[in-house]
Parts: sequence; C-alpha cells; structure tokens
Amino acid sequence: MQETNILWADDEIDLLKPHILFLNEKGYHVRTATNGSDALDTFRNDFFDLVFLDENMPGLTGLETLAEIKNINPDVPIVLITKNEEEYLMEDAIGSKIDDYLIKPVNPKQILLTIKRLTENKRLISEKTSMAYQQDFRNLGMTLNENLSYTEWVDVYKKLVYWELSLEKLEDAGMHEILTMQKAEANVQFCKFIEKNYLKWLKEPESGPVTSNQLLKKKVFPTLQPNKPTFFFLIDNLRYDQWKTMNSIITDYFRLEEEDSYYSILPTATQYARNAIFSGLMPLDMENRYPAMWQNDEDEGGKNLYEEQFLADQIQRVLRKDLKYSYHKILTYEQGKDIAENIYNLLGNELNVLVYNFVDMLSHARTDMAMIRELANNEAAYRSITLSWFEHSPLLDTLKKLAQKDVRIIITTDHGTIKVKYPNKVIGDRNTSTNLRYKQGKNLNFTPKEVFHIKNPHDALLPKLHVSSSFIFAKEDSYFVYPNNYNHYVNYYNGTFQHGGVSLEEMIVPFMVYSPK
Repeated sequence: MQETNILWADDEIDLLKPHILFLNEKGYHVRTATNGSDALDTFRNDFFDLVFLDENMPGLTGLETLAEIKNINPDVPIVLITKNEEEYLMEDAIGSKIDDYLIKPVNPKQILLTIKRLTENKRLISEKTSMAYQQDFRNLGMTLNENLSYTEWVDVYKKLVYWELSLEKLEDAGMHEILTMQKAEANVQFCKFIEKNYLKWLKEPESGPVTSNQLLKKKVFPTLQPNKPTFFFLIDNLRYDQWKTMNSIITDYFRLEEEDSYYSILPTATQYARNAIFSGLMPLDMENRYPAMWQNDEDEGGKNLYEEQFLADQIQRVLRKDLKYSYHKILTYEQGKDIAENIYNLLGNELNVLVYNFVDMLSHARTDMAMIRELANNEAAYRSITLSWFEHSPLLDTLKKLAQKDVRIIITTDHGTIKVKYPNKVIGDRNTSTNLRYKQGKNLNFTPKEVFHIKNPHDALLPKLHVSSSFIFAKEDSYFVYPNNYNHYVNYYNGTFQHGGVSLEEMIVPFMVYSPK
C-alpha cells in the first residue's frame, strides 16, 4: 500500500513529537512546520494526503493558511486543531470547508482515527461493503428458491437495488459481476412467479398486490384531506433505483412518510399501465366503457390522449362526489417551468395530478439518439443521467416551492424499464404490435419457454383484436426481433432500455408519500 503523507503545522510542534513517532510507527510519513508560511512552502513543493493545522499560529493563522491551501489544492483533506471551543470559530472553520476539527489536547488514537477516516475511508468502506454483500449473497440465493409472496418479491428487489447502489461506488468488477448474475437469477424466478400467479390476481383481486387499475382507489383517494392538498406526481418510466438516487435530494426538503410499491399490469407499457391508473379499469373494461377513446395497438394516433377524462370519470364513479382537482401533463421544459411558476394556484384543489414524461422520453432517446446512448451506456449511467435531469429540472423547483406549504406529496410512476440484452425471434403478420417487450397478434410464431404466453387476452382483461389474437411477453432481459433484418435490429436495440414485458424492474413500481419538513 502506498505511504500516506501528512503535513502537520503547529507552533508547538516539539510538544507533539510523541504523536508523530506514534504515527511513523503506524506507517505514516509526517512532515512538520511551525508556522503557516512554512506550511504553505512545504505544501507547494510536495504531495500530501492530509494536513493538520493549528488554529492559533503566529503570522498566518490556521484559518488563513487553510484558505491558501484550498486555493492550491482544494481536494486535500484538512483538519483544524484548536484550544478554542467558541461557536463562531467552529462556524468559520466549517464555512471554510475543513474536513474535521479536533480540540486540544489531542491523543494519538484520536489522531489515528481521524487519519483513517479521511484517507482510508473509501478502502475500508469498500472492504466492508464487499464482505457484507458476500455474507448476504448466500441468504439472497436461498431466498430465491423459496415460494415467495408478492410482498416478499418486493423485499428481494429492494435488497438487490440496495446492493447495486452500494457496490456501484466500489471499483470491484468481481462483485459487480456476481450481483449481475444474482439479479438475473432473481428475474428468472420472478418471471416464473408472475406466470403462475398473474391471471389468478386478476380473477381474485384481493388475493394479489395493488395493481395499476387499483392504485388511485386503494392508495390515493382514501387519504385525501379537504384542508391539505395532495400533489400526485407521476414521473413516467421511473424505476425504483432511479427513485432512490433522486430521494436523497427530495429529502432535503421533505420527510419521507411512506415508502411503498405496487405492481404494474401487463403489458408494462404506458398506453396500458397509465391509462389503467387514471381510469381505474383494466384495458378490456376501458375498451368496453370508452369505445371512442380507448386505442388498441393497431389503431392510429396517440394512445394516452384521454387521461384527464379517464380520471374525471373514475373520481365520479369511485368517490360519488364532487372533488376539486386538476390534471396537468408536462411534456416540455417550458411546460415544466410554467407549472413551477404557477404551482401556488393549485393549492385550492384537494387533488392535483401532474404527469412528467421526461424519463420516458429519456429512455426512448437512448434508443434513438447516439449521444444519449453514449451517456447512458449502463445502469449506473442511466441512473446518473436521470438524477442530473432531476437536479436541474422545473420539477425540483416545483417541489421546493411546495415544501413551503402544508401539502402532501406522492411520487410514483406507471412502470419501469429493463436493459435488454438477448434477442428473441418471433414471427407475426404485418398487424402484429411493434413493441419490443410484448407482441399482440394472430398466428404468432415463437419459442414457448422464452415467453409468457396468454392465449386468450380476455383472461388477462386485455382487448382481443381478432378471434385468434394472443399476447406474448418478453421475460427477464430479452426482446423480440423479426428474423428478417435480424442483425440490423440487434445492433440497433441491444443494450437499450425497454418496457412492456415481465421483469422486476418493469413491474415493481415505487410509490412514495412525503410531507414538508
């Protein structure tokens, strides 16, 4: 391991020789200075991993020396050592971006602990994280072989995301590979679980999880309060891991009251899942109730044009009373800014629904645009680009404004996405739907074990376009391609983020409730 170089500046450095000898014995190399000017000369001429500064030195004070060192190299950790416990001094030191401060007299073990925390923290965390995952790896593996319930599958997925985010910070390719394999195995078992249980849930809704069509009725409407407006933010295509990265910013302004989830219906595609949320109905029921508004896959035109009308009908049908509410769909940055500027105008409503399409646009852009494809070339990058959008979005501006008011915030989505890797050949006629993760059509030709096949769409409460129509859903991280032009489609779509099929990432949907701090 490379030697750690420490600069220690103190006008009483002779009194600290026992401390310095102790550190030398521990393998640290310590250079000393008795004043700020000498400390700066030494710092300019050599490389240091850490600096200790006495606050009260003749000439340049510790804080003045600190400021100069930060100008030379702002990344080197600096610890201020002082006899003075005055609050103003601590505030000045913290404002000057010190990394720690110690009160004299200091003891060697205290110094050693500070050094390890500031110079070896990354290595120690890496070792402990890898060790903890190795211990949990076996537990997770055993869990995957059990007969899990839908709530236990949520716990498994959250645990996998926890390790994914933890290991992401480590430079340990081996651990990443093991987790990737375990996540893939989890999806294999989850798909078997869905094939076994999904149709049963639809026949007996109380036996299964809350699904898209039940979301407002079960989790939103019962919690509405006349004098406390609820803002329901649906960020399209937002996975649980993406929400986790955004949550660290949201909780600067809000208290997380409830961390929950629900299951997206199949297909996990916007036209099905989001319409089900706002109508409170399954697609087959929507087709029957709204024949002029429901759009099937082969119909021309937009498939999510009537969400506001669906919502209005559900409110009347379920609540059977007048409710003061609003609905807004934000498709552009300018629309987002307009909402942020006028958000207080919505405080008189009991419910405000705001749909943000950006993440959906981002995932499709990753398929269509070379630059985005480069920026979001893996899961970590996809999370990072989503976080970057959120940090600079009008949505965050909107949330900051609402944090000043007595409101209730819900953040959720309609479905997630999965990075697809394995092409799966399917043959269908020219009217077969074009989605990469599900196909609806007649006389579909496919490998049965590689898909979730629903022979009769009505069993899944889905419209049936023709007498012989059926649905097939891609499982795990596969995607459908046609044999003709096979290589072109594989080169174009492999490694892109898609939705519509069966996977943990697409079906287990975050549902979070916040209140202002």
